[in-house]
Amino acid sequence: MDAAVPGAHLSEVYPIVPFEPVRGEGVWLEDAAGRRVLDLYAGHAVAALGYAHPRLVEAVASQARELFFQSNAAALRVRDEAAQMLADFAPAPLERVFFVNSGAEATENALRIALRLTGRSTVVAVEHAFHGRTAAAGAVTWPPRKSWYGFPRTPMDVTFVARNDIDALRAAIDDRTAAVILEPVQGLAGAWPLSAEFCRAAREACDATDALLILDEVQTGIGRLGAPFGADLLGVGPDLLTVAKGLAGGLPAGAVLMRRDIASELGPGALGTTFGGGPVTSAAITAVIDTIRRDGLLERVRAVAAQIHASCRVGPVRSVHGAGFLLGLVTGPRAAAVRDALLERNILTGTSTDPHVLRLLPPLILDDEHAARLAAALGDLDHATF
Repeated sequence: MDAAVPGAHLSEVYPIVPFEPVRGEGVWLEDAAGRRVLDLYAGHAVAALGYAHPRLVEAVASQARELFFQSNAAALRVRDEAAQMLADFAPAPLERVFFVNSGAEATENALRIALRLTGRSTVVAVEHAFHGRTAAAGAVTWPPRKSWYGFPRTPMDVTFVARNDIDALRAAIDDRTAAVILEPVQGLAGAWPLSAEFCRAAREACDATDALLILDEVQTGIGRLGAPFGADLLGVGPDLLTVAKGLAGGLPAGAVLMRRDIASELGPGALGTTFGGGPVTSAAITAVIDTIRRDGLLERVRAVAAQIHASCRVGPVRSVHGAGFLLGLVTGPRAAAVRDALLERNILTGTSTDPHVLRLLPPLILDDEHAARLAAALGDLDHATF
C-alpha cells in the first residue's frame, strides 16, 4: 500500500494546528523531528494524566492481555470496580452509574431520562452553552438550532436564559420543565463560570417544580477544577451528572451518574450501549481516579492554577478567569494569533468561541515550572506584532 497522504481521505471539518505529534510523555508532545511542545490543551481536556503515565499504561495493557472486550450482557468485575470508584468520587446523592462512550452520548441519555421520567417536553439551558452535536445535546447547545442545527426538528422544546441571570432562570422554570442543564464552567464559550448563586437558584426552582437538574461536567469533571466535580465547588447536588473527556485518560469513555431513586425507575432495556463500560476502558477509569487521589492532583491543580492567575496577566493577556485547569486568558489581540505565537515558542494552547479568550485545559500533572514557562512566553510577546 502506498504511503498515506496527510488528510487526503479525511473530511476537512477541523482546523488543524501546524504540529503533528508522534509521541508524548508527561505534559510534553514530540513530533517526528524531535521538536518538543508543552501541551496546555490536553486534546480538549482528555489527557488528564498527560502522556505515557505508567499507572494508566499498565492498567490498560494488563486488562487488554486478560480480556480486551465484552459487552454489557456479561457481568464484569472490572466494570463494577470502575463504577464504584466513580460513584465514590462523585458528589452526593449520585450513587448509580451508566457508562457510555462520549460526552454527547452521556448528555443524550441524561436528557432522555429527564424527559421520560417527568413526562414533560421542555428543557431550560443557558446561552453560550455547549453540550454536544447530536440531536438532543445539540438542541441545548448555543446558538439556537436555526444557526447550525442539522435536524428538521428538535426532540424537545428548549428555553435559553442568559448566563447568571437568576430572574430569567426562575421565570423560565415551571411545571412544563423536564430539566435544567448547566455547565459549572462554560468551556467552549471561553471558560466562563456560572455563579454559585445562579446554580443554587436552579436547584431551588427544580425542587419547587419537580424538574430535574442536570450538570454537564463533561469538561469540568474528574478533577479539572481542583475538586472532583464542579458540583463540589458550587455546593449543588444535581439529579443527573454527565462526565467524559478525562474520565479514562484518553480512551473514549463517558458516564451518566444519577440518584438511586432515578435509577430504580429505569428497567431492563431503558438505556443501552455497545461499547460503554468495556473492560479496557473500565480499567483506565479506575486508574485515572486512583491516580488523582493517590498523587494529590486536586491540590496540585489548585496551586498551579493560582500561580497561572497570578503570573500570566502579562504580554497580550488582559485578565484570567475560570477555575482550576479550565482557564480563559482574555487577550487584547485575537486569541488565535496569540495561540499561534505561543506554538512558535513550543507551547500548545486552545481557543474558544470568544475570539478574545485563549483556553487552557492542561493535564492535571502540570507543575509550577510549566506554569512559569507559560508566563515567560507570554511576557516575551509583550512587544509582538499581531
